[in-house]
Amino acid sequence: MTDIAPHSLDVPARKALEAILFVVDEPVTAHALAQVLEVPLDAIQAALTELHREYVDDGRGFVLREVAGGWRLYTDPSAAPYVERFALSGRTGRLSQAALETLAIIAYKQPVTRAQVSEIRGVDADTGVRGLVSRGLVGEVGRDQAPGQPVLYGTTPDFLERLGLRSVDELPPLPALAPRGPLPPEPDPGAYRAARRELDALAADDLTVADDSSAGDEVAP
Repeated sequence: MTDIAPHSLDVPARKALEAILFVVDEPVTAHALAQVLEVPLDAIQAALTELHREYVDDGRGFVLREVAGGWRLYTDPSAAPYVERFALSGRTGRLSQAALETLAIIAYKQPVTRAQVSEIRGVDADTGVRGLVSRGLVGEVGRDQAPGQPVLYGTTPDFLERLGLRSVDELPPLPALAPRGPLPPEPDPGAYRAARRELDALAADDLTVADDSSAGDEVAP
């Protein structure tokens, strides 16, 4: 029969203690833990000290520290370079509209080069592609056989995970997103940029007309 030290925590209480330490976002006092678990304060303090020593001795990737009057789990300092690399890998933040357009082109046209993406968008796509690569959504998948052998890009497993897809075959089919009727013929090389310039010019004309109309309105006294 194993002797139990005075004021030691039983297995359920110890599990509950670790679970609380896992979810807290700021140091929690031993007094607060004792109240929640309804155990003596000295038993909590002994258990916290034991867990601190156990995590260090076992070489865990996290440690238990007493800071700012309370206790909290932290990542082990030896793992700091890897944690920092993960935190700065571009996994946070929303994609801009330009980045979403670039990602959609790569997803549906892959494998595709930067030049081809730029041609379709009508603007330089180098910055957008680099940003998607840094976020882990796009990666190099090979080399085109064209002169210079430019890099071919495609989506990554992380892209599929973010969208909840098993493969790119589950992407919505483009015809379902296109207007009804036959698809227009594929533009000649260079026509994408010309079409975009025409659309920009039309939009600028519309703004000019709207400004002129507003200028002619008079406000009654």
